Amino acid sequence: MLPTTLSLLGAVILILDIFAIVSVLLGKTSVMRKLLWIAIVLLLPVIGMVLYFLIGRSAFDAQV
Repeated sequence: MLPTTLSLLGAVILILDIFAIVSVLLGKTSVMRKLLWIAIVLLLPVIGMVLYFLIGRSAFDAQV
């Protein structure tokens, strides 16, 4: 892969991680659960983001 491609991929991952964190902060759930999801997204950028969008959002919506 070219360095430009890797930079572009990194930028996309960063933008999606920021979107996931903002989505966590805007959710209607406990502070501890928000902190847990933010930690997961920050520690595991790709996997954490995917997990949040697959299972985290549906769990937040069910609690409303």
